[in-house]
Amino acid sequence: MTSLLDGCEPWPEEFVDHYWAAGHWRGNTLDNLLRGWALDHGPRTALVHGDTRLTYAALNRRADRMAAGLRLRGLRRGQRVVVQLPNVPEFVVAVFALLRAGVVPVLCPMTHRTPEMSRLARLTQAVGYIGPSTYEGFDHTAMAAEIAAQDPFLRRVFTYEPPGTASPYGGGLTTDPAGCHYSPLDSIDAPPEPALAQGADQVALLLPSGDRLVPRTHDDYAYQARAAAELVALTRDDVYLAALPASSNFAFGCPGILGTLTAGGTVVLTDTADPAECLPVIARERVTVTSVTPSIARSWLDAHSSSGTAADLSSLRLVQIGGAPLPRPTAERVAPELACRLQQVFDLPEGVLVLTRPDDPDETVLTSHGRPLSPDDRLRIVGADGEDVADGTPGHLLARGPYTPRAHYRAPAPEAFTPNGYLRTGATARRTPDGNLVVTGREG
Repeated sequence: MTSLLDGCEPWPEEFVDHYWAAGHWRGNTLDNLLRGWALDHGPRTALVHGDTRLTYAALNRRADRMAAGLRLRGLRRGQRVVVQLPNVPEFVVAVFALLRAGVVPVLCPMTHRTPEMSRLARLTQAVGYIGPSTYEGFDHTAMAAEIAAQDPFLRRVFTYEPPGTASPYGGGLTTDPAGCHYSPLDSIDAPPEPALAQGADQVALLLPSGDRLVPRTHDDYAYQARAAAELVALTRDDVYLAALPASSNFAFGCPGILGTLTAGGTVVLTDTADPAECLPVIARERVTVTSVTPSIARSWLDAHSSSGTAADLSSLRLVQIGGAPLPRPTAERVAPELACRLQQVFDLPEGVLVLTRPDDPDETVLTSHGRPLSPDDRLRIVGADGEDVADGTPGHLLARGPYTPRAHYRAPAPEAFTPNGYLRTGATARRTPDGNLVVTGREG
C-alpha cells in the first residue's frame, strides 16, 4: 500500500485485504472512472444546467484540458485546492480536472466566509482556490485576496463567471501585491497530457465535517457511490436532480452526482432548492431521483399541493430525505402527494451511510433510517460507559467500515475515533428489533 497524504491515517492492512477480497475496493481512481464512462456513454447527456447540456465525452474532454491547464499553472501532485462553486457544470469539471492533475480538491460550502475559508486554507496549506468572482452579492475574489495576503501558500485563484458574463480579468492573468495570481476558470485550458499514474488508495477528496476535514480515498468514495447507486437501482435512464449543494456528501455521492454518472444517467443541477425553480425542472427534465432535507421536502409538498397548475412530477420514482430527523407527518405526505417512493437517509462526510431500502415495508420507511449501506459496515450503539446497549435503548452511534476513514485530516487528537477505529459519529440512535436504525438527534 502506498503512503497516504501526510496527515492521514491508513486503514490497517487486514482491513485493506478484506475490503479488496470482498470486491468493495477495485483500484480505479475517480478520474479514470470518468474515462470509462466517456467510452461507454460518450454521446449521452451527463450534465444539465439551465440551457447547458454536456455529454459524457465533453465532460471527459473538458476535465482533460482543464487538468493540463492547471498543471501548466504550476499545480502539482498531492497539493490541495479549495473548490467553492455553486451547482454549475464547472463544479463537476473542476473536481475531475483536479483529480486528473493529481491535486486534492477540498470541497467547500458556498456559505463559508473569510473565517472558515482562512482556517481551511491554513489547515490544508491550499495552494489554490476555485470560486465565483462574485455570487449572490458576496465578493469571493476579495475574500481570496484577503486570505492570500496572510497565507504563504495560497498563490493561485481561478474565478468562475456565469456564461455570457465578462470576466474582470479580461481573460488574462493578473497578480496582486502579495504575489497571488488570478485567472478566469474558463481560461484554464491546454492540450491533454499523458495520464498520471495514481493509486486508488490515495486521498481523492477532502470533505468538511464541522470544523474538521475528512480524507476520502478514490477506492472508498467510488465504492460508496457505486454501492448506493446499486441500492436504489440507478440505470442510464435515470435523471438525478442535484438541488442540494453539489459540494455536500449527500448530493455528491449518496449516490448523488457521482453515483448517477457511475450508472450512465443524467445529472441536472439547479441553482437553488426553491420549489419555484425545482418543480418545473423536474417536469421538464423528467427527473426520476432527487435528495432533499425535511424542510425542503415540506416546501415542495406545500408548493405542489397549493399550485393551481401543478407541475407534472409523474417521472419521480424516489425522493431521498436526510440531513435532519424527518417528522412523520411530512414523511406520510411524500408517497401520496408525489406518487413516488420515499427513502430516509442518514449520512456523514466521514462515510457512514444508512438508508431504507426501496422494498422495505411502509412503516419501516416512515419511522426509521434503515440499515447501513455495506455488509461490512459495523455499527455500535453504546452507553456512557462505552458498552453496547440493548436494542430499543438510545445511545451513542459508533461506525466503522470500508468507506469510513480512520481519522480526520491533520486532527490534533483522535478524539473522534475509538482506539479500534470506530468513528464517534456524534449522533444518538437506537436499533429496532428488526435491525433498523433510528437516528434521534445529535449529542449535546
